[in-house]
Amino acid sequence: PTQTAVAQSAIDALTSDTIVVTATKKSGGENVQDTSISMSAFGEEQLDAFQVRDITGLSFKTPNVALDDIGTAKGTANFTIRGLGVNSSIPSIDPTVGVFVDGVYYGVNAGVILDTFDLSSVETLRGPQGVLFGRNVTGGAVLINTGDPTDEFRFKAKAAAESGLRSTGENYYIQGVVSGPLVEDLLTAKLGVYYNDDGGWFTNGATGEDFGESETFVIRGALRFTPTDSFQITAKYEHGDSEGDGPAAQTHRNQVFEEDADGNLTGEIIPGTIAFGNPALDFDRNTHDFSINEPGFNESTWNQASVRMDIDVPFGDGTITNIFGYREYEQLGRTDVDATPVTVFHVNFNTLQDQISNELRYNGRFFDGRLDFTTGIFYFNQTIRYGEQRDVQGVFMFDGGGVQDHDTFGIFAQGEYLITDRLSFNAGLRYNEETKEVELAQLASEAAPCITFSGDPRSDTFCPIDLADTFESTNWSPKVGFGYEVADNLRVYGHWARAFRAGGYNFRNTSDEPGEGPGPFQDERVDSFEIGLKSEPVAGARLNGAIFFNRIVDMQREINEAGGTAIVKQFITNSADANIYGIEVDATYPLTDNFVLTGSIGYVKGEYTDVTLDLNRDGVIDGLDEDLDIPRLAPLTANAGFTYLQEIPGVGDATLNFNYAHRDQAAYTDNNLGFINEQNRFDASARVDFGDSGASLTLYGKNLTNEVLHGNDTQLGFGGTFAPLSKGRQVGIELQLDV
Repeated sequence: PTQTAVAQSAIDALTSDTIVVTATKKSGGENVQDTSISMSAFGEEQLDAFQVRDITGLSFKTPNVALDDIGTAKGTANFTIRGLGVNSSIPSIDPTVGVFVDGVYYGVNAGVILDTFDLSSVETLRGPQGVLFGRNVTGGAVLINTGDPTDEFRFKAKAAAESGLRSTGENYYIQGVVSGPLVEDLLTAKLGVYYNDDGGWFTNGATGEDFGESETFVIRGALRFTPTDSFQITAKYEHGDSEGDGPAAQTHRNQVFEEDADGNLTGEIIPGTIAFGNPALDFDRNTHDFSINEPGFNESTWNQASVRMDIDVPFGDGTITNIFGYREYEQLGRTDVDATPVTVFHVNFNTLQDQISNELRYNGRFFDGRLDFTTGIFYFNQTIRYGEQRDVQGVFMFDGGGVQDHDTFGIFAQGEYLITDRLSFNAGLRYNEETKEVELAQLASEAAPCITFSGDPRSDTFCPIDLADTFESTNWSPKVGFGYEVADNLRVYGHWARAFRAGGYNFRNTSDEPGEGPGPFQDERVDSFEIGLKSEPVAGARLNGAIFFNRIVDMQREINEAGGTAIVKQFITNSADANIYGIEVDATYPLTDNFVLTGSIGYVKGEYTDVTLDLNRDGVIDGLDEDLDIPRLAPLTANAGFTYLQEIPGVGDATLNFNYAHRDQAAYTDNNLGFINEQNRFDASARVDFGDSGASLTLYGKNLTNEVLHGNDTQLGFGGTFAPLSKGRQVGIELQLDV
């Protein structure tokens, strides 16, 4: 394409009458405005404009969504949608927001937030998606689609350099994708390569050296075989490895509940103590300053492959689709968890995960096209091995972890029937059964280390087994709803849906208290009621909104609290029932053909209705527990921005993008002593496309006001917290060639 067309495509992507998405699993996709789902979709042009390097780059672009990295272990997702999220880097803990890459479900949170490139689209689905996507999508789902091989030759390359405008190392990116036919009308291929050398955005106050260095390499290949018009196979493979420093983290002054004259806890909070009574180790949470005595490390390696087969069949003029997936992920690391220049609490960990999955489904239309019907079966198997060693003051070692073999089988069907030309009824049902077999060693002090950290997570050296058990679960996820075309440019919909988050075991258990063991904990159930609208008030504009109410039963929570022999106690239990309800609106409006406004706003309210655990640890379960905020629920999220295209005579076209985003503070820990801070962020970019040369130059800035974001705020037994930091201000320049 000419570069003028590429520049204009950023505007066209925002104002197009048809944005095709894969969320409904209909053959050929479906226009996002015709779906009865609250969702946001970002195409290749928008992802380029937003300078998305990993999925967290979309955290502030949609309402009621937080795509955060926990920060404890590089690349570990703790995504939250509509107030449903997790606080965990434990690989045996399932998410509330499922991640699917080219239709393949990722079985663990680890390795989800790694450097991304060559993406064709990212779809964020808000609300439970149990019928089509199964378990662990109680909050929603994120669908990541990588680029397919193209029928015509295409070469796209980028090189970028960015800095935090501090005395820290620069960050360099280079990536390239070549795609085109190998055999005309029969076989196409694609090869992509990505390399990132990050010199470290932070400065370690203990050493004065740059911190946060990492190096990442990814290679991706794909083949598409099309022997007939009705048969196609697309195979994709990716290998990647990444290594670098452990997390940059602050310690903050712990907080404790105040006691009255009789020794009773009042629920008021007062500042606590800090490591060894030294207030100099308490860092200002509004700066990126930190000081640690061990940089730690993080090493990740992964291989993944998918094979998708599509066959058009005459039955219902339908399509049979089969998606096979394989993934292997390994991670080793060491983290300075006390986040001080004193050795108080450091952790070694290793993770190994292997998974295979297969989904076979059919989609077709019947009764003169009035019934759109989808059905399929799904199988998933993974093996997870996790080991952890806690080093307390360089003297006491606590070792533990576990091995889990995990099988899931599901069968599903969903249909949408046009009762009239404007009114439709939809219903779906999924049956799911799951088995988790574990051998687990609780974190406990041993005379000698019992987990090998030689660099091989497959090592047979392991701790004595404390628990060998099997968890089995079956459930049904139904959905019923309607859609009504009020007018050609206005659609309303409503539905009730049920979804489940899987129960299981805790590989990081440190408690022997009754009810605080390693498991099993039970499934979490979410019933969701939603009414929404999708509209195009004028040509090129979109105004979408939804009102929702979620009823959560047997809410799973990972309780993080200070204390215990291993510094921090982490146990998982079904702690409460709760209600979460809210509203969200997102809009696109073109002021002119070349000037487009975008924005969204979301508000969520949550409240416990039945608490079964002493969340504030005051010795009783009462109204003080029910009054606590639900973790990771940020009440208000909002963003506003614009895209502007201007021709520069004799040069080409210039595109200006700007976005402001706000997110309220949210509780992090269940006792509300730790929290995730409020965010107000500005991102901007200016791009010049040089005529029809295929070349462009972009200047960009992310988080221009240098906002501080902590991945979590875990309370530690010595009086401090572990609060890993995300990068602050980044400015960069990027050169792109697209021919």
